[in-house]
Amino acid sequence: MKGKSKRQRKLFLMMVMMLSTAAFISTATFAWFTANRTVAVQDIQINVEAQGGIQVSADGTNWKSIVNIADLTNVAATYDASINQIPTILEPVSSALTVDTNGLMEMFYGEVVTNVGGDYILTATKTTETRNNPAGRFVAFDLFFRLEAASSLYLTPNSGVSTPDATDTGIKNAARMAFVNLGNVALGSPVATIQALNAGVAAPVTLWEPNYNSHTAPAIAHAFDTYGLTVDGINPVPYSGVRAPIDAIEDILVGDATETNYPAFFTAITPSLLTEEGFAVNTEVFSLPQGISKVRIYMWVEGQDIDAENTASGGAATFTLQLTIEE
Repeated sequence: MKGKSKRQRKLFLMMVMMLSTAAFISTATFAWFTANRTVAVQDIQINVEAQGGIQVSADGTNWKSIVNIADLTNVAATYDASINQIPTILEPVSSALTVDTNGLMEMFYGEVVTNVGGDYILTATKTTETRNNPAGRFVAFDLFFRLEAASSLYLTPNSGVSTPDATDTGIKNAARMAFVNLGNVALGSPVATIQALNAGVAAPVTLWEPNYNSHTAPAIAHAFDTYGLTVDGINPVPYSGVRAPIDAIEDILVGDATETNYPAFFTAITPSLLTEEGFAVNTEVFSLPQGISKVRIYMWVEGQDIDAENTASGGAATFTLQLTIEE
């Protein structure tokens, strides 16, 4: 009875928090605790420095020092199999970083609903990117790298996720980027071979969590009230990514949505790369061999992150990706 009473108090506190938003009053479901379910992406920058023989391409045949959004959205004419999705609105999704046979990272869109007892439970449906889908909930695109010699790729300090104006809701702290390495071929390989690179389920994934130690006061309270986590602002906050669809019949309380409690639906996530807000030195992402490599890049708001909470909803974010190789 004591445990039940404690859970009821937590749910009451969450209900009070949600009632303070007009969006909750007008809708029966919502994505995690993000009231508006949307984040305006004010700017997505992809900038690759051409140092030491590195070149980049949106289609594996037209090589440049910088690839921009127009290159990625208009690539179908030279890369018919491309599935680049770059919406201007993001909704929280979650991933356990598993890759399917098509080389696409599996993403799940979560919603919180109430069960018959009035408890808040998590449901999730798989959401897959499609080419230039304006209703896409996350960013996904292919980049091709041409290297004359094997080298490591580095994030420059210009990379990260920031807020483009003075109103910082904290949504930038729930952002993630992932790099899916789909394979490599020798220099001079046919374009069709380059574009068809697909390591499938064996593709290694590098997860980057920017701003890992930055949290707003509401996010810190949300971590404690919902998940029983104490945030110290120094260490990364653990979370579990969604790995499978979740039906309401599973009756998974939002605060219990972890691999420990439900290993069939969640995977504990450990980012490969953590950076503080405003990091100052080049940071290694991964290594690439000589030749041409295909890397699929994802950008999203992680719904299982403690920072994806009501007061962060409706905020704007700027995703900036600048890569270089060691000199």
